[in-house]
Amino acid sequence: MKRLSVISLLLFVFLHVDTDAQSQSKDDQYLKISNDKIERLISFENGKITSLVLQLTDYPLNFVSIEKEEPKEYKQLSIGGNGEFRIWRGPNPEEFSFQLDGKIITGKTGWEVTEIKPVTEGQGNGYCVYLKGSQEINRNLQLQVTYITYPNLPVIRKKIVFLNSGGSEICLDNIDIECLSVAWGNTHNVVYQNYGRFKHIGPYVGDWDDPAVIVHDQSMNRGMVLGNEAPGITKRTSSCLDGRNLTIGLTHLNQDYPVRVWLSPGEKWESPWTFVALYKDDNPREVIDGPVSGFVRKHIGIRLAQIQQRPTFAYNTWQPFRRNINDKLIVELADAASACGVQEFIIDDGWQVGFGDWEIDYKKFPNGLKPVFDYIKSKGMKPGLWLSLGAASVTSKVYQEHPEWFVEYKDGKTIDLHSRNKDRRTACLTTGWKDYMKEKILRLVREHGLEYVKLDFAIATSAYMFDRSVSGCYAKNHPHKDREESFLEIYRAVWKLFDELHAEAPNLFIDCTFETMGALQMIDYDMCKHAEGNWLSNFEEPAPTGSLRVRQMSWWRSPVIPATALVIGNQSLDDENAVYSFKSLTGSLPIMLGDPRKLSQEKQKEFRNMADWLSSMEKKHQVMLYRQDLQGFGEPTDGQWDGFQRINTDTKSGGIVGVFRQNAMETERTITVKMLDPKQVYEVKEAVSNRIIATMNGKELQTKGFKLTLNTKYDSALFEVSAKN
Repeated sequence: MKRLSVISLLLFVFLHVDTDAQSQSKDDQYLKISNDKIERLISFENGKITSLVLQLTDYPLNFVSIEKEEPKEYKQLSIGGNGEFRIWRGPNPEEFSFQLDGKIITGKTGWEVTEIKPVTEGQGNGYCVYLKGSQEINRNLQLQVTYITYPNLPVIRKKIVFLNSGGSEICLDNIDIECLSVAWGNTHNVVYQNYGRFKHIGPYVGDWDDPAVIVHDQSMNRGMVLGNEAPGITKRTSSCLDGRNLTIGLTHLNQDYPVRVWLSPGEKWESPWTFVALYKDDNPREVIDGPVSGFVRKHIGIRLAQIQQRPTFAYNTWQPFRRNINDKLIVELADAASACGVQEFIIDDGWQVGFGDWEIDYKKFPNGLKPVFDYIKSKGMKPGLWLSLGAASVTSKVYQEHPEWFVEYKDGKTIDLHSRNKDRRTACLTTGWKDYMKEKILRLVREHGLEYVKLDFAIATSAYMFDRSVSGCYAKNHPHKDREESFLEIYRAVWKLFDELHAEAPNLFIDCTFETMGALQMIDYDMCKHAEGNWLSNFEEPAPTGSLRVRQMSWWRSPVIPATALVIGNQSLDDENAVYSFKSLTGSLPIMLGDPRKLSQEKQKEFRNMADWLSSMEKKHQVMLYRQDLQGFGEPTDGQWDGFQRINTDTKSGGIVGVFRQNAMETERTITVKMLDPKQVYEVKEAVSNRIIATMNGKELQTKGFKLTLNTKYDSALFEVSAKN
C-alpha cells in the first residue's frame, strides 16, 4: 500500500482543504503548500499562523519542531519503515516576526484569516493568505502572506505584503519574513555561510554576503538552504540564536544598516522574497549545485536568463590607461581587442568632464563618442562606458541646480559616501536624480549607440569606509522618511532605474559594481534580477597569482550566484601568462584589461581561437547560464589542483570543464564530471583543437572519469563534454 505523507493524511482526516479550488473558506484551519518534492502545512488554529510540518515528500522526518500539544490525529500517524513519525519537541515556528510601532508582532500575536487565494508566480503555484490583526496591538494592520512552490524543486518561496488599515501612520522594523524552528539540536548544527562556502559552528547572524545560508544537521545528514532576496546591505539571515529558530529578513535596529518602513493610512508595502530549500542524504553543496541553482536560473527572474546573447569575452580600458584615454587610443585598442576575439569593449573612466553632468570631454574626443562607438561596432564588438551612478562634482551644473537631490549626513550637509571626497557628493536615488540618470544613460544609448554600461561608486554605503554612520541618507525632505528607511528605498530606486532602462533599451548590458552594491565583492540575487553583471574585484597581480585570485573569487561566489554575473577584473592581456588568466576566467565572465596592442599576431590569434571556442560552447550548450563544482576539487589554493564544470543540467547536452594545476606536486589527476545523462554517450574534447580525449557514458564520466596530465607546475586545460549523436 502506498504510504500517505503526514500532510496528506492530516488533510484526509480533518482538514477539509480543496487544493484545486480558486478560493478557500476563511474558516479552514489548515493549508497545504506542496509539489512533488516538498510539503508545508500551515495551521491557523486559535488565531495563530504557524508551520506544523515542513518536509520532503519522500522523507518521513519533519524539518521543524512542534509543541507537545499537537493535534490528537498527529499522534496516530505511523510513517516510515520504523513505524513512527519523528516529532521534535519545541515551540511551533513563529512564521514571521517584526516590530509594529516598537512592539513585537509574530504569527502567534492573533490573526483572523479573511481569505486564502491560489496564486501563480511565473511557473510557480501557491497560495496567498490574507490576515487581519485581531488584537489591540495589531488591529490596524493587514497582511498578505504568499507561499509559492516550483515544479520538481524542493523549494518554497515566501513574501509578505503589509497594509496599514488604520487612520494613522505606522512604523515597521526588525522585519523577519520567514521564521522557522529547526527540528534538531543546535549542537549538531553547522552553518555554511558567506555564499554557502565556509563553515560556522553555533549561532549565526548573516549579513550582505549571505544571499544563501546552509543550515546542516550533521547527525541526520540533512538540512535547509535559507535564501534571502533582499538587496545589498539590507539582508539579515540568522540561525539558532536561541538554539532553535531560523529567520530570513531585513536588518534589525541593532545592526549597522537598520531597515525601517513607514506606512501612511491605506498604504501598502511589499517585502523582498525569501526561500527555503530542503535536502537529505547529500553533501550540502550538492543542493546548491542542483536544486538551488536551478531555482535561481529558472524562477527568480535573473536578467542573464532573459537576454538572448550572453557575452563570453569583454575588454575594459581602465588598466593600464586609467583616465589617460582619447579617440586615437580607443581606435587602436579596438583593432587589437577585436583581433583577440573580444565581444564587448568598455571605455572606463576618463571619457567625460568631471562627475555628474556626464558630458563628453571633447578635448579627448573631438568628434564625440559616436564615431568611436561606430568604429567599435564595425569591428564586431559592443561599445560600453563607465559612469558613476550617484557621484557629482560640487562644481557640476546638476549639483549647483539641484542640491536637494543629494544625500545628507546627520548634520544636514551633503556628503560623499564613497570616500568623503570634499570635491564630490553622492546623490540620493530616491529623488529626481533617478530620472536624471535615466535620461543621461538613454541619451548615450540613442545618440551614440551605447550597449554596455558599467555603473560604479557608492549609493547607500561605501565598500571602503568603516564609519557606519556615513551611510544612508539623513535628509528629511526626500521620499524616505528617515535614514533607516533610506537604505532599502535607495536600492529599490536603483532597480527601478535598471528596469526602466531595459524597457527602452532591452539589449543594454548593465554592470552594477560591488562599489555600488556597498561592500567588497558583494553581489546578490536581487541585483541579478535587474542587472546582468557585477564588476566584482580589481585583481592586478600577474598570472599565476592573479589567475588564482580570479578562480578563488569565482569559487567563493558561485554557484549560489550565476557565474556569468561575476565580472572579475583586472587581469591583463599583455601579461606573459595571460592565457592562463583567460582560462581561469572561463569559469565566470571573461573580462581582461591591459594593452592588447602589445600582443604579437600569433598571441592575438591564440586568444581569438579560445574566445571563438568559448562562444561556440555558449551557442551549443548555453554554458554561461551554468556552473558547478568539479568533483574531488575544492577551493582553488596554491599547491593544489582545482577546477570547475559548466554543464547544461536541463538539456544534458554537455558543457565545458576547466582544470588547473596551481603549483601542485602531482602531475596527474582523474577528472570526473557529474550531472550528465547516465546512459548518454559523451565525447570529451580538448578545447580549440577538438582532439577527443575520452568517450564514455554519463555514468562512467561521473564514476570513473578520465586521466589528465599537466607537466608544468602552473598549467591548465579546457575541455568540451558533448553528447555523441
